[in-house]
Amino acid sequence: MEDAAGARDAAPGNPPGAAVERLVEVVALLRRHCPWTAALDHAALLGYLVEETYELYEAVDDVSRAGTPERSLLDELRGELGDVLFQVVLHAQLRAEAGSFGLAEVAEGLTDKLVRRNPHVFATDGSLRAATPGRDTPSVDGIVAAWQAVKAQERPARTSPFDGIPHRLPALAFAAKTLGRAGESSAGEDRPEQPQGVVAGSEADLGLELLALVRRALGAGIDPERALRRAVLDYQRDVRDGA
Repeated sequence: MEDAAGARDAAPGNPPGAAVERLVEVVALLRRHCPWTAALDHAALLGYLVEETYELYEAVDDVSRAGTPERSLLDELRGELGDVLFQVVLHAQLRAEAGSFGLAEVAEGLTDKLVRRNPHVFATDGSLRAATPGRDTPSVDGIVAAWQAVKAQERPARTSPFDGIPHRLPALAFAAKTLGRAGESSAGEDRPEQPQGVVAGSEADLGLELLALVRRALGAGIDPERALRRAVLDYQRDVRDGA
């Protein structure tokens, strides 16, 4: 019998299995019968992946800002999720054609990783961990620490806390991720002492000021990338309304 949490989190509509299988089938057919799709490779898809990811980011943030989003915003979010899913399925299809792996292996790998990295929820065999009377619910900090510990065991070759951070992240997100990995999740001082040789008003000086703002954002529990985006949107609205 499904528990209350399962009922609360259950997705509407039919189970996704048949829909996902049909999607994989359609992508495979496009690869065989559509010259444009057939000509694609991993490198050619990178630009689309970046674009679709940003469009999904915008759709998610628009829904979050709305509080009670209109149907049109939810439809936009559903569509953008589909566009990103298409990228995942297409990349997996390329590997399937090369004999490496397919979408099933991608899903299995992700499932195994989620089970490994959430030992407070799952037993080692993947089953839901039984509630133990008297056992304290783990804190969020404890959950994050356990996740990072398992991750470190999975990738022992990574010796720097900054290994794995994509250098092509937007600059604010790159700074926030770097400071977070370095353990700077508290506000601390607004700005460290200025290094020797940095000229006031220079690009390097401005960079340090921006880094200090990112540090403040992390200390306040704010995503600096989203904060700036929302400020720019508000500015655009104010300019339009005042024109």
